[in-house]
Formats: sequence, structure tokens, C-alpha cells
Amino acid sequence: MIEVTNLVKDYGNHHAVKGISFTVGEGQIVGLLGPNGAGKSTTMNIMTGYISSTAGKVKIGEYDMFEQPLKAKKLIGYLPEMPPIYEEMTVEEYLNFVCSLKGIRKKKDRMENIAEVEEAVRITDVKGRLIKNLSKGYKQRVGLAQALIGNPPLLILDEPTVGLDPNQIIEIRALIKKLGEKHTIILSSHILSEVNAICDYVLIIDKGLLVAEDTPENLSEHFADKNRILLSVKGEKELIEQALEESEYIASYTVTGENEGVLDVTAETSVKEDVRDALFFEFADKKLPIVKMETETLSLEEVFLKLTGKEGEEEES
Repeated sequence: MIEVTNLVKDYGNHHAVKGISFTVGEGQIVGLLGPNGAGKSTTMNIMTGYISSTAGKVKIGEYDMFEQPLKAKKLIGYLPEMPPIYEEMTVEEYLNFVCSLKGIRKKKDRMENIAEVEEAVRITDVKGRLIKNLSKGYKQRVGLAQALIGNPPLLILDEPTVGLDPNQIIEIRALIKKLGEKHTIILSSHILSEVNAICDYVLIIDKGLLVAEDTPENLSEHFADKNRILLSVKGEKELIEQALEESEYIASYTVTGENEGVLDVTAETSVKEDVRDALFFEFADKKLPIVKMETETLSLEEVFLKLTGKEGEEEES
């Protein structure tokens, strides 16, 4: 659905995007991650045809964005960080206006399209209200509705939950997940847990470069230098801690809880290999039964910090 090849964008001596390449397949929900100034918004603006690139290619479906922009843009529904809404219009008036912008001229087609997107984003109950009187969450839904007009196969969403309260965030996340059943979606977000919850593939950009891409699970596994193991061991605390200190497989550990003679421990292993069998026999030899043991991979937040060295924050305009 999307093919980006050696994309470059320069602003004078500032290199915002430095030769990024990636593809997005049909039906994927892809998260675009990066710290402030990484080039996320610039990349999305080029992909939607909002700005031009210095070099490189963007292909949407069968069409080159720079050679056949109108045909390429017809495949895209775009929701920028600030929804492009006119607050003096009612929801239905605004969606009619969007239909005219997208070339849907027949009244019957407009009515069917509007009814369909209103139902999809659950704004039917406010269709007669002025947009300025709606809550932030409903305004975001109206923004999603305009992106869906014309039933484009590709949705590009820039920070779709920014500024929403926790309940609204949950609703919009669920809505995006539902839309992913019928559309290819690429979204940027500075909320890493959101990307982990919604997306099945992740692109991480830093300083204008694509530094990693894969599923969240594979990224966590690939960038782990060592395994993290959660242990629950039955026995005296002093003996368990002594066994942990003497183990050739444990690099460090933290006691996280103690309940009725069972000690809960989070341990970092000294090697990347799975050492659960070896640990089991090590502790069994010391007559310290392990009642629970499981591995824990790096979170997406930890992978992000490992790759960029920065916290994910809202990208400056």
C-alpha cells in the first residue's frame, strides 16, 4: 500500500529526513515513532503530498505521489494533529463540504457515504450540532470521519489521541483498531503504550534516519542484551539471596516481594540464552524450590530509549 524509497528532505543546511526507505502492506496498522525533531511529521507530510521531498520516491498503491498526485491522494484519508474542522458548521454540513472537496457530487452517494462514516466513528447522535459545541473527543471523531469520506484504503493519522482525556483515548484507540479491519493505517504517536496496543508493526525514526522496524514483539526480543526473569522461590530469604549471588547465570537481581515464605525476584541474566532449565536445577540442588519462573522481554519504551536515548514526547510543530 505504501512504498517509500530513499526519501530525503532538506531545509537549507538542515537535513530533516536522510534517505528513509520502508514499505507498508495492505491491512497493516503501522506505528511511526521518534523523539522530537526526528522527522516523523515531515515524513507523513511528504507521504500525503502536503509538502514535496528533496529526493526519493513515495508510492501509494499503484501511483507515484510526485508524478500522479491526484490519483495517489484519492487513496488517502488524512487526519493531521489538529483536525481540519470548521467549527461554525454542524457535523453534517461539514461532512457534506468534505464530500464536495473529494468530488462526491451525487446527493444519494453523499448521503450514503456520510451515514456510513457517522456510524463508523459513532457520531450519528451529534450530526446536527455545531462542531464548536462538541467535546475534544467528538471533534477528533469528526476529524476521523472526514478522513474516511470516500472510503480511502489508506488512513494516515498524526497523533490521533493528543489532548484527549483517558476515556476518550481508550475510545479512539478502539475505533482505530476497528478501522484497521477495513483500512491500512499508519499513525504517529509519542505515547509508546498506545503504539504497542494498536499497531502490529513499528517504524522508529531518529535524527532523520530509520533506525529500526519490526513487530513490537520482535523489537523487544532483538534488542535485549540479556533476559529478564521473574522468579518466585520458596525458602528463607537469606538462603535465596545467597543462591542468587552465587549463580553463574544471574548478573543482578531485585527483590520485589515476600509472602508466606515465597520470595519474588526480578533478575537480569548474564547471557542472552534461555537459562531457565539451568536455574531450576541450580536452585533444586540447594533445596530451594522455584514455584514460578517466566521470562520478560524489553518493553517498547525500553527499546525506544535504547535506540534513541530520549524520552518519547510530543513532537514540536
